[in-house]
Amino acid sequence: MDSAEYERKIAFRFAAFDQDGNGYIDRADFSAAAARLLAEFGTTARCDKGQALYTGAEAFWQGMAGIADVDGDQRVTREEFVGGAVKRLRDNPERFAEIARPFLRAAIAVADKDNEGAASVPAVERALKVLGANPETAALAAQNLDANGDGRVAEAEAVTAFAAYFTVIAPDA
Repeated sequence: MDSAEYERKIAFRFAAFDQDGNGYIDRADFSAAAARLLAEFGTTARCDKGQALYTGAEAFWQGMAGIADVDGDQRVTREEFVGGAVKRLRDNPERFAEIARPFLRAAIAVADKDNEGAASVPAVERALKVLGANPETAALAAQNLDANGDGRVAEAEAVTAFAAYFTVIAPDA
């Protein structure tokens, strides 16, 4: 892959975290993502699922900041993301999975209206759209997340796919 293609893919992944488009990733981006998910699924912030989602978002932010916020200003710039998060996490995707797991677990619980421990593929598609994926990408990703073909996406499926997406920057990723 040429460097222009690599940079494009990194920029796209950075933009997925930079929810407000201000050029850096910070705690507010994670809180905003949680708020949008709660609103989409009609879940209140004060209920157990809402609290778990905000707690997961905070844990995810703390993990990301710990890996990538080189200057300690509580913001991750694109350069820090490329230099810290992508390089470090590419070598250790399990680390990324672990920092994302609390948020993903809680997001699946919010989307799991029947409390069966997994969210339906259509609910995952809705969640991905709310988080900024375009409709076509959200539909394809939701289908692909259902690794065992049961029509639902469980935590393990989501964590594995999420870590691969953000840590493998390859021509077909």
